[in-house]
Amino acid sequence: MVARSSAAATAWLEIAGAPDIEGLRFRRPRGDDADYEAMAAVITAALREDHIPWASTATNEREELEGAEGINVAADVVLTEIDGTVVAESGVGLRMRGGHPTYSLWGHVHPAYRRRGIGTALLHENLRRIAERIASGEATGQEPRVRGFADEAEIGHRTLLERAGFTQARWFFLMHRPNLEDIPDVPLPEGLELRRVQPEHHRAIFEAEYEAFLDHWEPHDKSEADFITLFRRSELDTDLWVVAWEGDEIAGVVQNWIWREENATLGIDRGWLEHISVRRPWRRRGLGRAITAESLRRLRAAGMSDAMLGVDADNPTGALALYEGLGFEVDRRSIAYRGPVPGGS
Repeated sequence: MVARSSAAATAWLEIAGAPDIEGLRFRRPRGDDADYEAMAAVITAALREDHIPWASTATNEREELEGAEGINVAADVVLTEIDGTVVAESGVGLRMRGGHPTYSLWGHVHPAYRRRGIGTALLHENLRRIAERIASGEATGQEPRVRGFADEAEIGHRTLLERAGFTQARWFFLMHRPNLEDIPDVPLPEGLELRRVQPEHHRAIFEAEYEAFLDHWEPHDKSEADFITLFRRSELDTDLWVVAWEGDEIAGVVQNWIWREENATLGIDRGWLEHISVRRPWRRRGLGRAITAESLRRLRAAGMSDAMLGVDADNPTGALALYEGLGFEVDRRSIAYRGPVPGGS
C-alpha cells in the first residue's frame, strides 16, 4: 500500500536532476502523523521487496528522527510525492565518530516507483545537502566523512552508491536464531550477578555501553540526545535487559527489545538482542556468552519464538563465533560504504 499525504499548504522543493514524471513533487515533512505513517509505509514496502526481515512503524520513525542529534527533520529530510502519494523518503544526518564529523545518508523508494530516476535524484540531493552543511562550518575538527549503508540484497541502492563513487568499507552480518529451544545454561563468571534495571541505573548503563563500544569500528561519540531518546522510547522494557554487575561496576549489558508493532505487521514473535557489550576488564571470561544466553531465556519467557542480532563481520572481540556457538546463523549481510566528501577530498 502506498500512503497518501495530507492536503495542507506546502512549500515544494526544487530537486536538481529530478526525472520528468507527471505529478512528481518534493517537500519537507510537516511533522504530522500522516507523514510519519507515509514514511513508514514506503520503508516497509521497500524492505519487503528486498526480503529484509523487519518493518518500519510511524512511532519508530518519529522517535528516531525527532530524537536524533545531527538531524533537523525540517531541513534534512525529503518526501517525494506523485499526485499526492508519498512514494519515497530520504535524508542526511551528522554524528561525530571517533572525532570525525561523519555524515550518513539514506533513502527508500516504493517498489512500484523504482527505476524511474527518483533514487538517483534523491541521492544527489542528499549529497547537495551534505555539501551545504559542511559549508556552514558545522563540521569542525577533523576531515568530514560520508557514509552510506545497504543490505546486500538492495541491488539498486548499492548500484546508486557505487556509481556516485562510494566504496565498500565494512561488512556486517544479521544473525538469526530460528527458535528459542535448547538454550544452554551458561553460568556467570565468579563474583558477578544480574540485577534488575532501575531508573537510577540508566546513566551507569549508558556510560558502560559507550565505553565498551569504543573498541568497535567507528564508534559514535557519546551524546545526551542518545541517552534521552533511548530511555523515552515507547516500546522500552528494561525488564528484558540483562545487566551484569560486579560490586558497583557494570561489567556487561544486553539491551533486549521486542518491537511489538513491527512483529504484528510481519506476523511474527521475534526478539532482538541489541548493543551486546562487555567492558574490557571482564572480557575473555565467558561473560558475553552468559548474558547472551540469559537474553534468549528472557525473550522466550516473554513469548517470543525466535531472535535476531547484528554483528560486525570483523568484530575484534570474537563475537561472531560466540553467537554461532549459541545457535545463531548468518541470515544476511550488509555493507557500510564510504563516500566522497562533496566539494572536498
